[in-house]
Amino acid sequence: MLVVAVHGSAAPEAATTVGRLVRTLGVPALVGHLDGQRPSLADVLAGNPGATVVPLLLGDGFHRRVDIPAVARRFRCTVTDGLAGEPDVARAVHERLLAADGPGDAVVVAGAGSTRPHGNDGTRTVVRELSAAHPDIPVLDAYCGAASPTVPERVAQLENAGCRRITIAAHLLAPGRFTRALDATSGVHAVSAPIADHPLLARLVLNRYESVRPEVLAA
Repeated sequence: MLVVAVHGSAAPEAATTVGRLVRTLGVPALVGHLDGQRPSLADVLAGNPGATVVPLLLGDGFHRRVDIPAVARRFRCTVTDGLAGEPDVARAVHERLLAADGPGDAVVVAGAGSTRPHGNDGTRTVVRELSAAHPDIPVLDAYCGAASPTVPERVAQLENAGCRRITIAAHLLAPGRFTRALDATSGVHAVSAPIADHPLLARLVLNRYESVRPEVLAA
């Protein structure tokens, strides 16, 4: 059984977005939440011992390194790598950026933010990929929480440098508190949509699952 581990959000649109992802996987899959939403990851794994858990996470921070493995061990489940740093994540963010009338004359890649070592590497990877695609404009990172600079700080920096069509590339999975904050950011030309329901993400999740299935079946 494939179990997709998600952070969770009280925003109904978040569950709808993740639901679209799950429906395109082509294999039976369940969703387990890490942060207060139901069903919790622990509840899902308790009913599916030995499942394969794919963390639907764009960073390699606390949830990926600590929370999910701790729950999975209790139910003899296998945990795959997360999605941080995957080129297809950057491609999905880039396509969403282009669809949002970007890149304009500057791009802020907005990640959730983490205080853990390497927790923001995924966002920085997207910055490098978008910088390579748009070498004539600044492409800089910023964070919605737990790390700096913040998105408003980065936008102000670019405005002070003379940029007037600043686009935010959301390195986020689903609608929620962070996307609402991005939409409310002043001085921004456009904000791209989150990427959980992008076809490239579905392919990544399925590849993660299928990469460990032979090991699980042989165990």
